[in-house]
Amino acid sequence: MDSDYLLIDNVEAKEFQFRIGESNARIEYIKAKEKIYLTHTEVPRDYEGKGVGSELIKQALEYIKARDLTLVPLCPFVAMYIKRHPEWKTLVLKGINIA
Repeated sequence: MDSDYLLIDNVEAKEFQFRIGESNARIEYIKAKEKIYLTHTEVPRDYEGKGVGSELIKQALEYIKARDLTLVPLCPFVAMYIKRHPEWKTLVLKGINIA
């Protein structure tokens, strides 16, 4: 998927977002010191299954890596993405097993 989407860090809403038409694809997060917990991913129904969620996670992981944060993937979709793309496991908090 070529990235037509621009990652927005909406600090007030505690979400990473893509603007898609009238709605948002989003990943909710909690930041605590140098850790970031990704808690929930949501893509507008019309865009499900089109790679939007995966692109959102990829850009969020790039953001996290660039800021040297430690990831705690509480969202099952994020954990599944990392399982499929093990190069991102280096961001995950030590001791968390993504099986």
